[in-house]
Amino acid sequence: MKLSEVKNKLSQLENIAFQLPNGTLVPNHFHVTEVGKITKHFIDCGGTERTEEVVNFQLWNANDYDHRLHPVKLLNIIELSEKVLNIPDAEIEVEYQAETIGKFGLDFDGTNFLLTSKQTDCLAKDKCDIPEEKVQATTNACTPGGGCC
Repeated sequence: MKLSEVKNKLSQLENIAFQLPNGTLVPNHFHVTEVGKITKHFIDCGGTERTEEVVNFQLWNANDYDHRLHPVKLLNIIELSEKVLNIPDAEIEVEYQAETIGKFGLDFDGTNFLLTSKQTDCLAKDKCDIPEEKVQATTNACTPGGGCC
């Protein structure tokens, strides 16, 4: 989900709720402690230089049970971040800590913002010499006798 989509949804909401991939809701007294731009500059396993940029939201839980972040307040934080940090209309990545900090994608189901699971991937499959059947096996579940394990 891109930043412009989040802003559009926030302008239509009375309350903000984030739902984890397992279906539970982030406690409603969460804080958005950061809105930022993260740039990742790297070399993939095939030797190709790459740059990725995402907009980062960091959610945090405190013992501040009376706190409720209103959609207008989050919109104001986003707009200030866009202005000061020159944030683009990029994909959102959400950081949220349960046992450790997790990174999630973001979607919306009409009521809640959904924290979606993110997966790693090889960006240079054509250069890393993994046989095609091994690449397919890693994207599908291995079955006994399937030859992928």
